[in-house]
Amino acid sequence: MDNDPILSLEALAGRLAPNARLLGLDLGSKTIGIALSDVSRTVATPMETLKRGKFAVNAQELLDIAEAQNVGAFVIGLPANFDGSEGPAAQSVRAFARNLAAKTDIPIVFWDERLSTAAVERTLLEADASRKRRGEVIDKMAAAYILQGALDRLKLI
Repeated sequence: MDNDPILSLEALAGRLAPNARLLGLDLGSKTIGIALSDVSRTVATPMETLKRGKFAVNAQELLDIAEAQNVGAFVIGLPANFDGSEGPAAQSVRAFARNLAAKTDIPIVFWDERLSTAAVERTLLEADASRKRRGEVIDKMAAAYILQGALDRLKLI
């Protein structure tokens, strides 16, 4: 196996085992939104939201989910700036990914998450979701939005 567990989506495409799911992550400062693909890697479904805490605890929670769900890769939303540059939020996500990669052989890919939260927020507003309800589901729905983008792109590779 290649030494770098952080791959491009193109590199990942040739390595995925049949029926391996993808786990999408939206890493926020307070929460981690989680979404899971189906085994055919066609549909992303919001799964749950974890409270951000100590890295070791969050990493173990993610690895436990990955093992239980036969996850073949993590797709982590990368919050780039609109001009494509990376600020502190993107650097924080990259650091989380590097630390997670040190604990597992499961490959990690980044997916540009610009506008994901805004798109989900708009969808929830259109669905007339209350502020409380939006707060409860936005992170896992953003993770599903991120994961769905990666799944759609994988189909074209």
